[in-house]
Amino acid sequence: MISAGILPESDPGGAPPPGTRERLGAIDVGSNSVRLLVAEYDPVAGISVIDEVKDQPRLAKGLAETGRLDAAAVERALVALGRMKTVCERRGVRRVAAVATAATREATNGPEFVRRVREELGIPLTIIDEHTEASLSWRSVAHHFQLDGARAVVADIGGGSLELIGAVDGLVESTASLPLGAVRTTETHIAGQRDVPKAIGALRRHARRHLRKALPWREWTAPVLIGSGGTFTNLGRMAVARRGLPVPDSIHGTRVSTAEVEQLLEWLATRTAEQRRHVLGLNAERGDIIVAGLAVTAELLDLADARELTVSAFGLREGLLLEMAGATPQLPSDPLRLLREFVERCQGDRRHVEHVRHLALQLFDELGNLLDCEPGDRALLEAAGLLHDVGQLVSYRRHHRHSFQLIMHADRLPFGPRDRMLVALLCRYHRKSGPRKKHEEFAALPDEDQALVRRLSALLRVADGLDRGHTGLVESLRVHVNDDRVLLQAVPRTAGADLSLECWGATRKSDVLEKELDRSVVIEAV
Repeated sequence: MISAGILPESDPGGAPPPGTRERLGAIDVGSNSVRLLVAEYDPVAGISVIDEVKDQPRLAKGLAETGRLDAAAVERALVALGRMKTVCERRGVRRVAAVATAATREATNGPEFVRRVREELGIPLTIIDEHTEASLSWRSVAHHFQLDGARAVVADIGGGSLELIGAVDGLVESTASLPLGAVRTTETHIAGQRDVPKAIGALRRHARRHLRKALPWREWTAPVLIGSGGTFTNLGRMAVARRGLPVPDSIHGTRVSTAEVEQLLEWLATRTAEQRRHVLGLNAERGDIIVAGLAVTAELLDLADARELTVSAFGLREGLLLEMAGATPQLPSDPLRLLREFVERCQGDRRHVEHVRHLALQLFDELGNLLDCEPGDRALLEAAGLLHDVGQLVSYRRHHRHSFQLIMHADRLPFGPRDRMLVALLCRYHRKSGPRKKHEEFAALPDEDQALVRRLSALLRVADGLDRGHTGLVESLRVHVNDDRVLLQAVPRTAGADLSLECWGATRKSDVLEKELDRSVVIEAV
């Protein structure tokens, strides 16, 4: 267990109101970046982020050559940590945990740096070993991804090292820490080289020698591969940008193919570090180290025989916060858990949205073939059923529009960019007008996705209308289809229940379904 320090109340005005959950601060002092996460944790709602701060003092600069933390980098890190302590005090944080990883762990003056942080700033910084680092990273990934029943490899590329975690059915089987961090490999293989493509080739051979020893790869062929850390989040943003899509605020859950990684690496190798700083989706401060990170990534994908990787926007800090909160380590065996946590954070009516989800899926099962739906469309409709009302956190009158905005900007939903946009638009059209090409976001979709939004929103609108009173009175539906009419018969949960409000609500919202089916839709109680 990593000890957490108690911060003094230098600003009582920043403390949270009585009765609120405890605010925690988690600081990750990495080899490239120093990051702070201020959050609250609830067993039902999960992690609620209050604030985040990031700086890049690049502690690993020169470490491979000198074996010491660079003096200027240490001073930059102290300034950044001082700023983070102030944020914690202003935000009412009473417990903070801070950990240092590869660079501080390996440097001969690492303990001196830790001592200064403790004495000068009062932050309880602790150097953690490779096993603890991997354990915290895994805890975060297990919280955000459904990995039970899968063979998974989690890769966390920092500035100094690459942490690899192999897990089977949610149980960690092996961990490895390799000297393949983005800053370290840039300094040892890329920096100062005139022929960057040739240098990348040498780096890839070097990385492969280390990676081969990390796991018995014959037993880990084609695993679920999840990437955590700045290399992977920047990779995800660049990949989305090159697809011609707007780069979302959150890249969590984005899938990037092996071909995309190779193409990006080949292209970036032809650009100078200064030119890379202007690449769409890439953090300018990573322009000099991104090719080294991608070279290691490409070798990892090749060795694992993986067709793609999934980006995790969360890492060690979230694992540290979960440990501080005493959260029981768990796998999200419920694939909808993160969606339900988001509904809780938005103070949604859980009974209503669960019932709308149930009715929407029943409509999909009855009418999906008639609408030319694909099996994979069902999961999008299910997600929209749960999330359609989250905008009521902001305002009831325009909550469908607020739902769209909240979903597009939420940082912990398990969607890639395309699915996020589709689910957000389904929620946008669950009430008021249906999909229209005068709406910018809808018009920007390719034709096949526009058709998908029309089909699924048609079902969601009727399902929402069938629970107009938020009472769950409609237990199920009987569906009868002929050449010119679809009859939906609402079966009450209790005999004799009055379903007039529910049938009225669904009828008012059946316009899109009628257009998609090219039939009249009649809704009545049994």
